[in-house]
Amino acid sequence: MESITLVSAILGKMSNIGKWQRQFIIHLIPLIMSIRGRINFMQMSRYGTYSMTSYRNNFDKTFDFGAFNTEHIKIKGTAYHVIIFDPSHIRKSGKSTFGKGRFWSGCDNQSKLGLEIGGIAIGDIEHHTAFHYEAIQTPNAENLKLSGKNLIDHYADLIIKRKAALMKFSTYLAVDAYFSKKTYVDKILDNTDFNIISRLRDDAVMYYVFNGHPTGKRGRPQCYDGKVDVKNPAMNYFKIVHQDLEIRIFSAIIYVKSLQQKVKIALVQYLDENSPKIKSTKIYFSTDTNLSAWHIVKYYRIRFQIEFIYRDANQFTGLEHCQARCEEKLYFHFNSSLTTVSIAKSAHYLTIPKEQRESFSMADIKTIYHNQLLLERFFDVFAIDPDTHKNNPKVKELYYFGSIAA
Repeated sequence: MESITLVSAILGKMSNIGKWQRQFIIHLIPLIMSIRGRINFMQMSRYGTYSMTSYRNNFDKTFDFGAFNTEHIKIKGTAYHVIIFDPSHIRKSGKSTFGKGRFWSGCDNQSKLGLEIGGIAIGDIEHHTAFHYEAIQTPNAENLKLSGKNLIDHYADLIIKRKAALMKFSTYLAVDAYFSKKTYVDKILDNTDFNIISRLRDDAVMYYVFNGHPTGKRGRPQCYDGKVDVKNPAMNYFKIVHQDLEIRIFSAIIYVKSLQQKVKIALVQYLDENSPKIKSTKIYFSTDTNLSAWHIVKYYRIRFQIEFIYRDANQFTGLEHCQARCEEKLYFHFNSSLTTVSIAKSAHYLTIPKEQRESFSMADIKTIYHNQLLLERFFDVFAIDPDTHKNNPKVKELYYFGSIAA
């Protein structure tokens, strides 16, 4: 299996991992790809080679997923990256589950009971995808209060604590519009060397920066030259840096009231191909005023790739299926689920030449791995010599039975 080869290569570059844990990780990731239905300890014992107790005990052991995924990205990624951070709500019942509370669910557009993870991913610009890096569980309101932090402090601290490792990939951090707050932006800028790329609210208050000469009169010099109207940008401040049939990008350095600082703005008008009307306008920004508006838009767009990791992990690798309640097992489960999606993508999608790639299908990979596991079970039960039959084209055809790509 391609995934076993890749996982073995990654683990070979990591130190301080015992033989047993190395074998377990090599076994676990392909197993998660093979299981149909819910992915929990009971299902693992049914499909895998260990007992349910063994899976539970191994999920309780410390494993550095950040280091594992760093080596993964070094092998399969390019040199053109952006850091992505995005929280995700996890549905979870059980009164004794660690960290259970009310968290915002973007899918339901409301606060709901459950858990939340703060996911960090590395967006690969050239591959136009993202690799999972690490997911950290968000404390509930009670635990945040005990620690003397608020939610924004917690989100910022996740990046600050990992800044040395993340800086090896990029100096740009892409986050969604929720994080375009002065408290978050200032904390990241004051404690790291990252520049933030995000989106402002549609009703954000912005002012043109006055570039004229001092008048010499008494009083404070003029700082601003009027409020920005995003529907009618002043062309003596904005300039068009890109236009095609879909979008028009304006660029300028603007003072944003909510951030209380000057930032580089990429004002994007989404055009209607069939009429001269503008469908919508979005305001993206970067705290790096030297970054081009085109790159701001490009980096922000790659941020959405983390949503695809969450989607595939929810649908195919059991992100919300964990049977455990303790913090350590939950951490291991969330990260193994998300990491498996990235491994599957690297082993079976990024190996295809870029011009030949179609949409990535985790469903196909699950089908292939399930068929392969089932056939290997037939070989074992009926005592068939696998060396004679595994390379048979008919056997390989059965691996792909039921997959869309086949």
